[in-house]
Amino acid sequence: MSTRIEPVSAALLVERVAGLVLARAELLTETATGARQNGEPVRLLVDGHPSTYPERLADALVVPFEAAGRPAARVSVSDFLRPRSLRLERGREDPDSLLDDWIDVGSLNREVLTRVVDRREYLPSLRDPDTDRATRAGYLDAAPGTVVVLDGTLSIGRGLAVDIAVHLALRPATIHRRTPPDETWAVPAYEQYAREIEGMPDLVVRVDHPDHPALERP
Repeated sequence: MSTRIEPVSAALLVERVAGLVLARAELLTETATGARQNGEPVRLLVDGHPSTYPERLADALVVPFEAAGRPAARVSVSDFLRPRSLRLERGREDPDSLLDDWIDVGSLNREVLTRVVDRREYLPSLRDPDTDRATRAGYLDAAPGTVVVLDGTLSIGRGLAVDIAVHLALRPATIHRRTPPDETWAVPAYEQYAREIEGMPDLVVRVDHPDHPALERP
């Protein structure tokens, strides 16, 4: 199936993603029953190579969600990595481990993504990725209609319980160019990941030229 590329500005990109999420949120609320009709949570994942700065798009979405009456819960996948002893069990430069073993999917689902739906609360962080120590964060309440805005890398198709996934995509040559020399060992993981998730994201944004993003349309 051929795709159509639609250039957008950074501001329009935020508007389009926010609109997609808010439409899904309304649909989830309309199909909810009982107390959940007050506003069902919706869980968004913004994913991309570190050089695409998915956290920046995630941060930018907080204001339009709150303006629409949807509180935002900002969470980062990097704060839910497995302990260093486990994720580096096969060495510090193993692309297969990076792809499959770094994210603590069980904890992220249990403490954030399913908890926000079942118990209307979430844990903002679990483990500091730099110190490898527990952050000792406490649970935060999630008001009705909360949007969990999660940013991450290599996060789609890993089993995370999200409702919408947005992928900031790069061509293979761009991945090579933007990966620092001391991290080139990770390039095979990024290339394999791009192949594995084809067709999975709800929205793909081409960001080979960071100042000129473009939406992929079927």
